[in-house]
Amino acid sequence: MKSRISLDFARISAMSLLIILTGTFVFGQKASTRDENYDSPTPVLLSDINTKRAVAQTGRISRKFDPSKIVAQAYQPDARITLYVGDLALMAGEGANALRVYAEDKRGYMYRFPVLDLQRVDGAANVHAMTVLLKDEVGYYEPPTADGDLVIYVTWRGLASNKALLGFGKMGGEVKAIQSPATASELVSGRRAGDRQRFMEQAGFGPTPSLAEIPAGTPLRRWIAAQFATSYPTFPYPDSNLTYPLRPSTPPTDCDGNATVVDITPTCFLDTYTMYPLQSWNSKEMLYGGNQLKHKVSWALSQIWVTSGVDIQQSRHMVEYHKILSANAFGNFRDLMGPTTANPSNSGMTLNPTMGDYLSMSQSTRTNPNENYAREIKQLFTIGLFMLNQDGTVICVEHNPCQPGDTKTPSYDQNVVNNLTKVFTGWKFCPGGNAACPNAVAGTFNFVDPLIVTNSNEVDTSAKTLLTASTAPSNIDACTNCTGGTTAVNLANTQAYARTSMIRALDNIFNHPNVGPFIGKILIQQMVTSDPTPAYVSRVAAAFNNNGVGVRGDMKAVISAILLDPEARGNVKTDPNYGKLREPVQFAANFLRAHNVKDAAGTGQSDGVLTFRSEYTGMGQTPFRSPTVFNYYSPDFVIPGTSVLGPEFGIMTTGTTIQRMNFINRMVGWAANGTALAGAPIPINTSAAAWTPSGTSLDFSDLQALVAADTSGATLLDELNSRLMHGTMPAAMRASILGAVTPISSTDTINRVRQAVYLTATSAQYQVQR
Repeated sequence: MKSRISLDFARISAMSLLIILTGTFVFGQKASTRDENYDSPTPVLLSDINTKRAVAQTGRISRKFDPSKIVAQAYQPDARITLYVGDLALMAGEGANALRVYAEDKRGYMYRFPVLDLQRVDGAANVHAMTVLLKDEVGYYEPPTADGDLVIYVTWRGLASNKALLGFGKMGGEVKAIQSPATASELVSGRRAGDRQRFMEQAGFGPTPSLAEIPAGTPLRRWIAAQFATSYPTFPYPDSNLTYPLRPSTPPTDCDGNATVVDITPTCFLDTYTMYPLQSWNSKEMLYGGNQLKHKVSWALSQIWVTSGVDIQQSRHMVEYHKILSANAFGNFRDLMGPTTANPSNSGMTLNPTMGDYLSMSQSTRTNPNENYAREIKQLFTIGLFMLNQDGTVICVEHNPCQPGDTKTPSYDQNVVNNLTKVFTGWKFCPGGNAACPNAVAGTFNFVDPLIVTNSNEVDTSAKTLLTASTAPSNIDACTNCTGGTTAVNLANTQAYARTSMIRALDNIFNHPNVGPFIGKILIQQMVTSDPTPAYVSRVAAAFNNNGVGVRGDMKAVISAILLDPEARGNVKTDPNYGKLREPVQFAANFLRAHNVKDAAGTGQSDGVLTFRSEYTGMGQTPFRSPTVFNYYSPDFVIPGTSVLGPEFGIMTTGTTIQRMNFINRMVGWAANGTALAGAPIPINTSAAAWTPSGTSLDFSDLQALVAADTSGATLLDELNSRLMHGTMPAAMRASILGAVTPISSTDTINRVRQAVYLTATSAQYQVQR
């Protein structure tokens, strides 16, 4: 045992040294003319080569580590033990919160043990001693029973180590045989660089067959910089005052969709009182837009700063809301929030009429205050319910970070809500006849111009106390000149006081320490992985707190930090808990972009009209129709039966799972009985051609050519592996799909393609973006 452990340890040390000397691991290099190599080394959990037992011990770590002197033993619950991990090439500041330890018991239940400390071992390159607390930190199941071995492994940057045994209470027992996660070499390789494919799923709505979005050899950071400078949107917003004017809340008889009086135009009701114009525009931007990154970030922000067409009546109203998101997606988060000292006329989300209507701020007055917006801007949009460390872990009264059973420290109380509610009183829709309201239309609510104070009596002018944890002032003094003068003077003074108070309140929230980790983590979840490590969150929060030149809230810095982080990058991620379920909108867009999406005739672009199909809406995420202000799903949703955060799984049900399959089935062109559809997957609606003027279809001609050239089907599967799964299709999956494809005649190229594409796209391996 002694020699085998020693040899294994020497192998790890030599490999680690080789990685450093040859420079095979490069992260964060400056822009160059060649592709960056973002691959991290795979961590190695030191274990005995024969028994597969992890090298572990209790007590003080020896400065002169000798694994041959460590005797295998069992450990009791709540014990602190030391495990040893090799091949970690850590960045400056990267420590214990970059790693996770998972354990599986004989029942197959998964647990996660906290990593408390990480120290380099003297004389062993890139080998670290890891202090672990044998206490499940998630608490989904009852604590593991101390009656035998657990199977444990370590994850780091989305990569999983080998698995090893650890005695828990006693050694032995009925634990399942060890089967380590697949390594990159065991996965079927693809012809394209996997990391660039993965990047386009994270930074946009998926790669196209040509990968034209990132020309070969272009460094990713250079592509990001180009996106920051690219115009947006590609397709004009549906906001023309001629085609999409603001309309009365009650549809007039010539725009109500009722045939009793002919509507002018025929699609007036559809264009006004549904989300159709915005939804179809949104789909076209996803499928064909040139600024994929801005549209992706805007879509992510729309799931943080939520409004919904379930309650907002007109598409034009929601368009004006989306314009605020996109205008600030590459700007500063503080500007997204609302007026600033530098730009007091800025609307932001706080004075956006759609938000004001959705969360009732436009109805809130001194005598009838409404706390909806005051509560949600903190709970959902900026800081969350509980105090956070920079790495996103929750601070508890008893411990920091929390331990199971601790009491979480609230980030605010009802008194703060009440005071902030007072700040947001008196703001109304901008009325006609006011010089500040150029877009007001008689007989309608003005959803274009920012909210405005029109009545000094509706503003609460008393003193307020805000968040005390913020680095910005927490007090707002009472107004001293809002009464006692003429009506015009009082209104002018009250307007100035209300705006100044709002700026101070938003500054107070913006400078709360929670904002960076709270917003950073949700954006990571939206773009990269559902359950990021605290280390990843901390690095992104640091970019939010300071972009490198002292600016807080710089969204460009935050976006770059998310997309270029080593936990995001790399050709292959082997951690089974890494990644995110493709939310329905992303799932659909990824798939369509991958297969040359066109109109029904196959000669032009799709019109983006997808929401009239039940296969699309049935997946549980109809764009701009979130069921509540809490979004389609919670960022804190834990996948049942696991310890893993998986927000999108909150809408993954038996019904939505079937509709995902139905969507792919419709788009590849299969009929319900397994025969090919006649015509396009989404044909032109001849009964109301103006509704779906061009339809949607996919162009499989390039895949058919592969079938014709190689009747074995192998080339087709290799292409789908590269195109849809960036080279990570397991060999068993490939063999299974190939077995279902080859019985179809090789001369029937289209149905071979349909079969292969359907089985790949409906697989669990594809539906989880990794």
